[in-house]
Amino acid sequence: MAGIFKAYDIRGVYGKDLDAPMAAKIGRALATFLKCRRVVVGMDMRTHSQPLFEAFAEGLLGQGADVIKLGLCSTPMCYHACGKLEADAAVMITASHNPGEWNGFKLTREQAIPISGATGIADIERIVETNAFDPPAATPGTLSEYDIQSAYTEFIRTHAGSLMDLRVAADYANGMGIVEARALAGLMTIDPLHDILDGSFPHHEANPLNAENLVDLQRKVRNGDYAFGLAFDGDADRVGFVDERGEIVSMDMITALIARKLLAAAPGRIVLNDLRSSWAVREVIRENGGEPQMSRVGHAFIKQQMRDVDAVFAGELSGHYYFRENYFTESAALAVLYIAGLVADAGKPLSALVAPLLRYAASGEINSEVADTEAVLERLRERYGQQGRVIELDGLSVEFDDWWFNVRASNTEPLIRLNLEARTSEAMEQKRDEVLALIREDNLT
Repeated sequence: MAGIFKAYDIRGVYGKDLDAPMAAKIGRALATFLKCRRVVVGMDMRTHSQPLFEAFAEGLLGQGADVIKLGLCSTPMCYHACGKLEADAAVMITASHNPGEWNGFKLTREQAIPISGATGIADIERIVETNAFDPPAATPGTLSEYDIQSAYTEFIRTHAGSLMDLRVAADYANGMGIVEARALAGLMTIDPLHDILDGSFPHHEANPLNAENLVDLQRKVRNGDYAFGLAFDGDADRVGFVDERGEIVSMDMITALIARKLLAAAPGRIVLNDLRSSWAVREVIRENGGEPQMSRVGHAFIKQQMRDVDAVFAGELSGHYYFRENYFTESAALAVLYIAGLVADAGKPLSALVAPLLRYAASGEINSEVADTEAVLERLRERYGQQGRVIELDGLSVEFDDWWFNVRASNTEPLIRLNLEARTSEAMEQKRDEVLALIREDNLT
């Protein structure tokens, strides 16, 4: 059982790690932990999401909490409902981009503030394991429904300005992007791929970070006349982009473009970028009158930092885009809307907007399996710590005048993740190989 309680959510294989009785216990534990009285609950399209909802709701209702059923929705829509309805908590039943046999729960408290391993999931796990539930309520809670689609569409449209005469392609991967993108209907023409909800993901994995999942979208864009292409993950809290030529646009470049769009209306505001993002992102934020701040990787950390500094926007290299307007949480639809607005206003293709931002050469994220992650980090500190500016916000980052790297340990696997950038491709490749050799030194025989 302990394996389902993760750093950011609760997730496991349905029927093996997670079932209806466990869902009911988790519902009871959430109510015990938060003392919540109004909880919004949404779900994705997986075949077992409905039975998990019924059991989870039963657990909440038995503890006296009222349940507001959102039905099928994206994770950003669930977050929006939590804030708009001033609920005490929100729960999204989903396993994001995991295969179809998986499912789980993303949890927040009031105002869509995430509950992570450090801020409640470990407590909920303890309550479940020890049956330390509050006594059942004398009067059960009530079950009601809320039309989040209408409310979310209205919210997105308030940020749209004028209609955009753009035609875009979207690969929904049979996931909740189908529902998320309904908020954009009428604002632009969207030609779909894999637009039937199917939790078995029959065409490909719903993860825009993996290039192989973008092949269908790239083919469609290259064979048509599109402003750009979109690819959503399973619960639509992430979105990836390809330009009008079908070329993949790095997600940190999308962060830079959205920051430029938002800062035009809100100069001087703080924008966060995760520490794996290109130097170009910080430069664009400054060039457009904003204040860049570096953040560590992970949505719970980013959302808290956004609240602490009242940031207007944050972007993560994994394709999460966070907006102050959506209670400091993700909105894939807003990200699409702002990119479409930039393209429409500029009268230029997306590739032309991205080109001036390609100022450096990036390695991409490179994973290495290691036996002792701390030994690797110490080796890198000894080699580079006296030469560059050391940042230990998340793993080890070292910045020099003409290159930088970040090395982080995986939360779940014996892996070290390297991201490195330099002013030229030649320098990037040389430094990449140099740092990788140090990381993998113990693996050499």
